[in-house]
Amino acid sequence: MIELLSLIAFLLIAFSIGSNDTSNAFGICIGCRIISIRRASLLLFFLVLSGLIFQGNRVIETVGENLVTTNMEISAVSLTVSAIIVVIANLRGIPVSTHQVIVGSLSGAGIAFGANFSFKTLCEIVLSWLLSPIVAGILSVLLFISIERFSKRLGLLEFERWLEILLICSGMLISYNMGANELATAIAPLVATDAELGSITFFGAVAITLGALLLARRIAETLCKGIASVDPRSGFSAQFGAGISVYLFTVLGMPVSTTYSLVGGILAVGLFKSVKTLKVKKIKEIAISWFSAPLVAFFLGYISSKIFLGV
Repeated sequence: MIELLSLIAFLLIAFSIGSNDTSNAFGICIGCRIISIRRASLLLFFLVLSGLIFQGNRVIETVGENLVTTNMEISAVSLTVSAIIVVIANLRGIPVSTHQVIVGSLSGAGIAFGANFSFKTLCEIVLSWLLSPIVAGILSVLLFISIERFSKRLGLLEFERWLEILLICSGMLISYNMGANELATAIAPLVATDAELGSITFFGAVAITLGALLLARRIAETLCKGIASVDPRSGFSAQFGAGISVYLFTVLGMPVSTTYSLVGGILAVGLFKSVKTLKVKKIKEIAISWFSAPLVAFFLGYISSKIFLGV
């Protein structure tokens, strides 16, 4: 029964990743009618699987072994708490990091159960959360400058064709990262269970695809309109900058958020273009979510675990 609860919670998280991060990958492409949601979702399915298979192990090891020594009870509590938080946030259209929520709830549950917990690993993860949007912002501005110079050398129609290809490529990179980092983080608590990881990987990718098909548009509006005025050039720069940033941290085995890396990229390009393009109110909401999500997840994970133990 407890294993079934873990699996259901995992699939809900994977569904939410699809609804949240598909917009990160293909939101601008979909909005500009470069690619349809169905084609984007199909690409997403295969790229997520590829990312998890080829590079997901490092993140799984960091979260599922180095941070907390998990067991079936810790997995069930942390994934259930994470699923509830992430689903509610997505239904409200708030970009939230599944990494932060999972790491927060897993840490709270692990401490409550008295499991081996590495404060050093937690500090490394939090540092990665701080650095990844900054790295994404720097890369995004550099890419934006390069794109502006490149566009002046080409005709308008020729440049637009190139930009469409570049937008799809950046979306593919982020989709790959979703498997190697986002889905890997969600799978990490299940390492201690007897669940068949091969089947979990496949059904996780299916759940992500369904989330993309059904709910991706709402988060896309928040990211592409709510933070700053995003045109295809600045959108590509932010996307690709975020994609490179997340990939670099994935290689290091750090669970970092595509959502917040993209926010960092959009914010940096918006500042570079003009402060007037930024939507301060939405930025404040995202900043509050960034700080509050892991803390709320930690608290709920800890309290839920104590209730589970009857303490």
